[in-house]
Amino acid sequence: MQTVDFTFFPLLAGDVVLDLGCGEGRHVISAYLEAEVHSIGVDLSLPDLLTTREKMREFSTAAQPANDVADARSFGLSSASALALPFADNTFDKVICSEVLEHIPDYQSALREIERVLKPGGLFCASVPRRWPEKLCWMLSEGYHNTPGGHIRIFRARELRRDIETLGMDHYHRHWAHALHAPFWWLKCLFWNRREEPWLVRQYHRLLVWDLMQRPRLTRVAEQLLNPLMGKSVVMYFRKSAAL
Repeated sequence: MQTVDFTFFPLLAGDVVLDLGCGEGRHVISAYLEAEVHSIGVDLSLPDLLTTREKMREFSTAAQPANDVADARSFGLSSASALALPFADNTFDKVICSEVLEHIPDYQSALREIERVLKPGGLFCASVPRRWPEKLCWMLSEGYHNTPGGHIRIFRARELRRDIETLGMDHYHRHWAHALHAPFWWLKCLFWNRREEPWLVRQYHRLLVWDLMQRPRLTRVAEQLLNPLMGKSVVMYFRKSAAL
């Protein structure tokens, strides 16, 4: 389930790309497949990194050219804190931080680390849960957010944008994503304390899996139309000011 739209976040051959809070690898693998880049995923969770490594085995073979032409792309994973990244200043051409900041108590320190490791002129993409769909989840279920590693805040997009711009980054695009996933999470929250998931929740999950695997035109068009109204995530793109 890709949140970043590479149309607005173009990857160039040779770019060094960081997916901060990569989880089970959706964006660090997507970046590797998108262009001949050096794609690096960082996460605190070792089980998630192991899952990413296993997923990457099949993708790494598929991405290689059929002939003997050399491919410059590379892939790496590291366990580290977003508050103390093990990279030198100005290391990355692009940084992705998708659905991560809402989990971090001191998210502003994480943003400062992102700014530190991003090269002047580099691009940064941040996505967080959209405010009103997220508020509804919190209203329906305390367990949705009040769990270890869960969401600890609901962002106002304009305030997060201001926090990032204060670090010397220029905002250049915004969109919303995953409208079809919002009702699923509302249903999940409504029945959060049920020992067994109701039939309706299971069927909606089957629909989402089918949509992700088959990407039929009907659901793609529906999500595109619904994203501005009820997209579960807000996605913002920034460019770090170039050094003088």
